[in-house]
Amino acid sequence: MTSRKLALVAAACGLLALPLAAGVLPIARAAAASPAQALPAPKIDVALTAAGKTETAVLSGGCFWGVQGVFEHVKGVKKVYSGYSGGPGSMAQYERVSTGMTGHAESVEITFDPQQISYGEILRIFFTVATDPTQLNMQFPDEGTQYRNEIFYATPDQKRVAEAYIQQLNDAHVFRKPIVTRVDPLKGFFKAEDYHQDYLTRHPEQPYIATYDIPKVAMLRQVFPDRYIATPTTVFPLDGSKARPMKTAGVS
Repeated sequence: MTSRKLALVAAACGLLALPLAAGVLPIARAAAASPAQALPAPKIDVALTAAGKTETAVLSGGCFWGVQGVFEHVKGVKKVYSGYSGGPGSMAQYERVSTGMTGHAESVEITFDPQQISYGEILRIFFTVATDPTQLNMQFPDEGTQYRNEIFYATPDQKRVAEAYIQQLNDAHVFRKPIVTRVDPLKGFFKAEDYHQDYLTRHPEQPYIATYDIPKVAMLRQVFPDRYIATPTTVFPLDGSKARPMKTAGVS
């Protein structure tokens, strides 16, 4: 953990003295122009693929702890890795990425079953719950290009869906400010160090996680009840045993 992140964790301790009220909005929805609810579904989506095949989505939306933690609770998601994308493999180490000088963004690689959830629906959850797409090169309280909003598309279909959905949301003015999320070709995804994987699930009471990320999981459960699963799909077994259901703040 960088010195900046340690400072943010210390600052978050003061915020934890305040109870999280029922229905609390995560940081990701602070810029929404409407009350807490799911964003409109994409009008354009990727066609359904053959049964038994999985697909991947690579997204950057701020600190990867929270984004990974959200998608580990999404039905149809088979695995989510925290990692780095946008820069060279030789620079894909946390301390280097944290300088903001590597070209990398903290990202997640989501492997999902397109028979259960579409690429467009992945983006819908991403913009509704996991990130604020109107913040440029930051996700409060984290600042720097390594925390930028970006969709790394792996296929022409993913590019088409991502660009169309951003245009759809901007045209509908669902956020108070324009979406600044970048849509760029995926050049590579590099898994983060093991201690970053499943971080939200392993450390739910850590001040930074409890303040900024647990409310996102609570919002997922609130606005996407049919998509939410209580037991997260983690990268590693927790405590050497099966993962346990997550208790989300503000949701009974």
